Amino acid sequence: MYLGVDVGGTKTLLAVFTKDGTLKQSVRFETPQDYDQFLEKLTSEIHVLGVDDFQAACLALPGLLDREHGVAIAFSHLPWKNVPLAAVVEKIIRAPVHIENDVKLGALSEAILIKNEFRKVLYVTISTGISAGLVIGGIIDPDLADSESGQMLLQYDGKLQKWEDFASGKAIVKKYGKRASEINDPKAWQDIAHTIALGLIDVVAVIQPAVVVIGGGVGAHFAKFGTPLKKEMKSYEMSLVPIPPIRGAKRPEEAVIYGCYELLKAKHG
Repeated sequence: MYLGVDVGGTKTLLAVFTKDGTLKQSVRFETPQDYDQFLEKLTSEIHVLGVDDFQAACLALPGLLDREHGVAIAFSHLPWKNVPLAAVVEKIIRAPVHIENDVKLGALSEAILIKNEFRKVLYVTISTGISAGLVIGGIIDPDLADSESGQMLLQYDGKLQKWEDFASGKAIVKKYGKRASEINDPKAWQDIAHTIALGLIDVVAVIQPAVVVIGGGVGAHFAKFGTPLKKEMKSYEMSLVPIPPIRGAKRPEEAVIYGCYELLKAKHG
């Protein structure tokens, strides 16, 4: 059995996978902001799973990581710093534990689903914040493993702002007073597509991917904004910056946890 742990700023998901990739069981709990309380809750929930033969585990973490030593240096939406999470979980399950950035794992999962079509896959998650991951030939690109595209500074509304401050799910709620799931106005989605495109064109220009996959909580509604996004991106196209196919994720809100499985399969399968 493999254990996947997706630690989010508000929710944490634990999933048990068989070696062939079947999700056997899962449990979700609210992520305590206090680190010690989180460890207590995590330990309790792992024991609740009732599995005593884990071969390995993968922790999907939203932040900057020291992968060699299993330490999370800083988080995007949690106050913890320099926490040795891999060692803690290793003591609980008595098996090897790997840590990886959550968005990069989402990228891995989605890239493997389309590996027969595209070799160079750019995955962009639009949720509370924005981030991206690049997978080439089924492997997370190590040179961009710590990249944070949502932190790019762009000119918007007359001032320099982080991309995620005006184009993320959090920004959508702030502007419209509604979550993405509650918005059905085509004009609103056209405006949202515009803000996404403002940052996406810069990422595409630098990376030159074969395809762009949009995931995350907002990405789950790709059907509502995909057409205006593609149109907006095409308007920015240049001879040296071709716009690749842009599509919605196949598992927009489960990509990360399945990425945990794919990483563990590659390392231990």
